[in-house]
Amino acid sequence: MSMMSEFKEFASKGNVVDLAVGVIIGAAFGKIVDSLVADVVMPVVGRIFGGLDFSNYYLALNGQASGLTLVEAKKLGAVLAYGNFITISLNFIILAFIIFQMVRLFNKMKKAEPVAPAAAPVTPEDVILLREIRDSLRK
Repeated sequence: MSMMSEFKEFASKGNVVDLAVGVIIGAAFGKIVDSLVADVVMPVVGRIFGGLDFSNYYLALNGQASGLTLVEAKKLGAVLAYGNFITISLNFIILAFIIFQMVRLFNKMKKAEPVAPAAAPVTPEDVILLREIRDSLRK
């Protein structure tokens, strides 16, 4: 089987289309979660921890002044942007939890589907004839 025909068979099964749809929806959903974390969750967390923009928490590694924003401090030298890391980590945890819930829901739906009984294997005709001959010879 040539590689092109193998690829054609793979693509025609629908797996590629399902994967593409999943990637597109996942990217869009990731943007929604990014917005949720950046615009809703992190301002509340920032308010609790001192009222500052949490994504601007950093540790200057090159002697920059601490009153600068993260973008300004990065222009002056290396920084350890732990606030940004925490924001992205929280984003990941929320996204992973939602995906876990979706997979859990799909697994429950799979279990709810009734399983069709397996059909008995069909015995070939020559085997049936051989059994009949054997039985008639025993008599």
